[in-house]
Amino acid sequence: MKIAEVVTRDVRFPTTRERDGSDSMNQGDYSATYVVLRTDQPGLEGHGLTFTNGRGNELTVAAVQALERHVRGRRLEDITADMRGFFRSLTQDVQLRWLGPEKGILHMATGAVINAVWDLWAKREGKPLWKLVVDMPPDQLVSCLDFSYITDALTPEEALRILNRLAPTRPAREEEMRRDGYPAYTTSTGWLGYPDEKVRRLCREAIAAGWNHFKMKVGQDLEGNLQRAALMREELGPGRVLMMDANQCWDVGESIRQMKALARFDPWWIEEPTSPDDVLGHATIAKAIAPIGVATGETCANRVIFKQLLQAEAIRFCQVDSCRMGGVNEALTVMLMAAKFGVSVCPHAGGVGLCEYVQHLSLIDYIALSGSLENRILEYVDHLHEHFVDPVRIRDARYLVPTAPGYSITIKPESLDAYEFPSGREWSR
Repeated sequence: MKIAEVVTRDVRFPTTRERDGSDSMNQGDYSATYVVLRTDQPGLEGHGLTFTNGRGNELTVAAVQALERHVRGRRLEDITADMRGFFRSLTQDVQLRWLGPEKGILHMATGAVINAVWDLWAKREGKPLWKLVVDMPPDQLVSCLDFSYITDALTPEEALRILNRLAPTRPAREEEMRRDGYPAYTTSTGWLGYPDEKVRRLCREAIAAGWNHFKMKVGQDLEGNLQRAALMREELGPGRVLMMDANQCWDVGESIRQMKALARFDPWWIEEPTSPDDVLGHATIAKAIAPIGVATGETCANRVIFKQLLQAEAIRFCQVDSCRMGGVNEALTVMLMAAKFGVSVCPHAGGVGLCEYVQHLSLIDYIALSGSLENRILEYVDHLHEHFVDPVRIRDARYLVPTAPGYSITIKPESLDAYEFPSGREWSR
């Protein structure tokens, strides 16, 4: 099978209309740089995307186009036979590397391309992505991953030992997931731009639907944060779990000040309290606000930043993102590091298609990498799933296991046409 064509589209959804997705730093339109790998076999395509937030999405589209040469015209069998080499061909392009390396727009574009290849691979094998990965022999899975710059934290040999230790018990955990699903929390009740009345209504509706874990957004205004936290704790009662997300809006000292004041509402974690690049700052915050945990990862540029966060004991929750980094390859590397360091993986899913993506990552983590559900829970955002061919399914606050072949990220053709920017129907009108 040969990849004959790479199609890239700029897709944007007008989420600012209802302030869905609003937080202390972002009030954009949920968007995607969308990639389709067309093959010489009719009807068999690989789909991938990277999430952005509106303006600037055209830059990521251009970055994908700059990477096309590494994919177009290649046989899928040659790529999958050396996934580590394929990853390096994208991240170590001698002319593009100066624009990274392995960070920013170019790396996000890399994630979209790599995820599209994994989607194509899984579809060819007739398996959902999570099943393709957990069925791999441990040595094959390790051979897919790039350990450059992280061998002081995790070596290929250590990764192989982790996978081998859990391999005999994989079937039991897979059966459990198929039966029960993966535990989830909701972010949809607590967007910063929502009025109080809407937050109350959404909390009550979510409780009635069986949700027990809730996340709220916090900002720079401490009094406003205290008021919103009091509202949500009143609605949730003492028995449900509340998490908070600052989306990088504080300095280190302000993070500590705010969380000491907000501690009365018993938050389980504070997410992205400060700059995602400030490893030592996160470590300082984590020590100062314990037992409240620190969570971060959705805007971490690469596995090296995650390595340092883990080594510095700066996070208790690793919020790996499915497409901020180099796609499935790099996400698995980070998740293996988290397994070694005993840190819970709770992937980030606040964005278009991210729930569809990360359900696969959490299943892989539980079945093959960590073997644990302790302090692990997966974000759910109730936006835009109707545009996907194989959307997530939630029952009793749990993700049901995806069964269709692929990475669950294919968007319906009519939605792509309607929301393509700027010529799609929803924008041109």
